[in-house]
Amino acid sequence: MQIKSYQNRFKEVLSPLYDEMEAEQLFLIALEEIEGKSRIDLVMNPDLQTDKLTTWDEVLADLQQEKPIQYIFGRAYFYGLTFNVNENTLIPRPETEELVEWIINSVEADKPIRILDIGTGSGCIGITLAKELPNAQVTLMDVSPKALEMATRNAKENGVEVQAILQDVLALEQLPAQYDVIVSNPPYVRNLEKVDIKKNVLDYEPHLALFVEDDDALIFYRKIATLANDNLQEGGMLFYEINQYLGAETVALFESLLFTAIELRKDMVGNDRMIKAIKKA
Repeated sequence: MQIKSYQNRFKEVLSPLYDEMEAEQLFLIALEEIEGKSRIDLVMNPDLQTDKLTTWDEVLADLQQEKPIQYIFGRAYFYGLTFNVNENTLIPRPETEELVEWIINSVEADKPIRILDIGTGSGCIGITLAKELPNAQVTLMDVSPKALEMATRNAKENGVEVQAILQDVLALEQLPAQYDVIVSNPPYVRNLEKVDIKKNVLDYEPHLALFVEDDDALIFYRKIATLANDNLQEGGMLFYEINQYLGAETVALFESLLFTAIELRKDMVGNDRMIKAIKKA
């Protein structure tokens, strides 16, 4: 069968769920994963054939159920690296790449530093920092054994050495060491916001890594910042990805905990998405 026929089927079958551009992008990802081919290959050879009809049909059926394509193929791409993902790990997102870039641009690349990534999931933040900052000693922490196992695998496959700690940060009285940078993308979506969450996230991504109670949405931010008061070096930096609706509240929290140089940044689409704070000397 001609692969181009699947290009048309993707647009037709997925049109109730995705616009034409999104359906085309899903097709191109499938083309790369299933056939090892690109858009250019198809343009150069419109009659390109496939004998992997069952695979194509299964992928399309999964997409009709709004299963994320990253889970279908078990891979996601982040900051030029490849990460294994499954239902135990969040899918790395472009706005998190912006947070990672902010951290990279905020440290001295040739200076030895210690970085702690709390709630690491797939490890995309900490592993990318270890890759981009060869003098950094990176520790990954997560409450989920399966997530931490995946992060450890991703570190190995991306050629970096990290320390992995299985730990519920909310149960900690003190962090295991002193750090120059602490970063976290913790659960921050309130239960009241579930109505705004798309089915491909709500039905497939791990709720443990997504949701917090409505009456204490900043619980992880407060806990980690409190721990950072004791375990962040003087002048050390604390970075978070945040709930876009709670930017002002998050800034106020850091002010109350005596951090300085607090900076709130928007992501590429203009939402309050990340924050940086420095421990006072």
